[in-house]
Amino acid sequence: MIVLVAVVTALIKGAGPLLLGGRELPPRAAGVIALMPAVLLAALVVTSTLADGRRLGVDAATAGVAVAGVLLLLRAHVLVAVVAAAVVTALLRAVA
Repeated sequence: MIVLVAVVTALIKGAGPLLLGGRELPPRAAGVIALMPAVLLAALVVTSTLADGRRLGVDAATAGVAVAGVLLLLRAHVLVAVVAAAVVTALLRAVA
């Protein structure tokens, strides 16, 4: 099964260059592709913050991510946001 999945993945990844050849992507498709990394990262953060595998919920990690998000919106350094998120999460877990 793993080999089959690896082969299908390779075929899918190779299909784009084979089908497009040397042509440019349409501007709309290029715009969508350019946005995909940010959207996928946001989806991963939201799922790992709000879900535990069985249900959705808000906990200390959610508050930590929210603090980091606010700090990043206020243009704080990434390291400051990560440390603040860790401290808020740890404090909330210690209190609860």
